[in-house]
Amino acid sequence: MKCIKCDIIVIDQEEDEPAEEEEEEEEEEEDMVDPLDTIREKCEQTAHCVHTKERLEACEARVGSRSRTEEDCTEELFDFLHARDHCVSLTQREGGS
Repeated sequence: MKCIKCDIIVIDQEEDEPAEEEEEEEEEEEDMVDPLDTIREKCEQTAHCVHTKERLEACEARVGSRSRTEEDCTEELFDFLHARDHCVSLTQREGGS
């Protein structure tokens, strides 16, 4: 019986250690920022992206205010994403931020 209790204690200790490591990894992940997200945020502030985002938001408001409509904002969404991704690609070609 004494050995069984020792085994249980050892097993419990082994289970606690990975939990601590997972917590440390989660903290590190929270501190990390995806560089692509940072570039996208900067690009969203350019004049062309602001214009396409305003058109998207206006469409979403218009569609959201109607109870029955076949209109969707796919074209406006694609225009915005295209403008943002184009800016990101130019930023990448120039060598980063």
